[in-house]
This record gives sequence, C-alpha cells and structure tokens, in this order.
Amino acid sequence: MDKTYIRKTFDRLERNALIMMAIPLPFFALAYLVTTSSTISYQAPQLPLILDTILLTLVIVMLGLHYINFQKAIKTARNHSASLEEKITRYAQATMRRFWVLFVVVFICAGGLLVYNNPGYTISFAVALVFFSLGKPTPDRIIRLLKLKSDERRMVEELKIRNT
Repeated sequence: MDKTYIRKTFDRLERNALIMMAIPLPFFALAYLVTTSSTISYQAPQLPLILDTILLTLVIVMLGLHYINFQKAIKTARNHSASLEEKITRYAQATMRRFWVLFVVVFICAGGLLVYNNPGYTISFAVALVFFSLGKPTPDRIIRLLKLKSDERRMVEELKIRNT
C-alpha cells in the first residue's frame, strides 16, 4: 500500500473541500445582508415568479440527489477486493462530486435570495452548510464510510498525524 499516495490524495481532497466551502460563503452573506438590511437599498431584477419556484425546487432536488448519489458511490467504493488506494480514490471522487453540487446549490441560494427574497433559499443554504460540514473529509469519516478494518484502518488513522 502506498502511504504517500493516500496522504497526497487526502491532503488534496481536504484542501479542495475547504476552498469549496469558503468561496460561496461571502456571496451568500452579502445576499443575506442586502435582503435583510433596512439601510441598503437594492433593486432586484424583475424575473418571473415561476423561476423562483423552479430554482427552489431545483435546489431541493439537488440536495436530495447529491446525498443519494454520494451514498451509492460510497457503497461502490467499499468493494472488499479493491485496494486501499482504489477505495480512497473512489471516496475522493465521490466527495468532490458531492462538494461541486453543494457549491452550485449555495450560489443558486445566494442568487435566489437576492432576486426573490424567499426565505426558502436561506433554509436551503443552511441545509447545504450542514451537508458541507458533515461531508468534510476526515480520517474518522473515511474509516466509517468505507468500513475499514485492521491495516487499512490503521493506515487511514495515520492521516490524523500532520507532516511538518
């Protein structure tokens, strides 16, 4: 088993996940501030109300489907005949697909809130943040999701020790 590959894959995944969580936050914060502030005047573009329903429905569907797709991918990654490197690679791919969907969802929520001032986008944003938080890659989460045992478990637990 290649410890260096596992370390590099985990470090890259962790870095990318943190970046993908951090980038959309200011956009939603600004949208929330603009829509709730009594001192900031903003004229939102007049878009059809049906688009509000479509966007919010899209966000909810994306939140549900991303979870289902992630669970299916993890089930595939658990393949007992696969090497640990393959399992980690599949986990990393599933996690990045998950984070890309959440990344898009948060931007849709920011735009929807700014244009329609619909509190459904704020709730959807909060749900997306929960998924971001619960999906952040950690060695313990990898062990639990991939149901690792013995040597594989020990190797992933070693990721907790930071190289300096």
